[in-house]
Amino acid sequence: MPVAAMTIELRIEHAQSLKDRRQVVRSLKEKLGYGFNISVAELDEAVTWRSATIGIAAISGSRDYLTGQMQQVEAAVNRIANDLGAIVADAWWDFLEDA
Repeated sequence: MPVAAMTIELRIEHAQSLKDRRQVVRSLKEKLGYGFNISVAELDEAVTWRSATIGIAAISGSRDYLTGQMQQVEAAVNRIANDLGAIVADAWWDFLEDA
């Protein structure tokens, strides 16, 4: 069964504290989790409050379905991050080996 994994690197220029950073990350995770049938997690430790790395995973019986879903998720991430005052510095995804 194919598994897709996406990594998103965010810049949160307006963050003045760890609390500001957490608010953006938490909001992004919640909105993605509610909108798509995916797993979302923060991957890095809060080394700096102006950046964050988010990991997303999805599984399906169809690679074509996952391709479309990852494209939709990437578009949603850009839109949501922009609404939250963050910038997607980089985003990439790929299929993990079929188990």
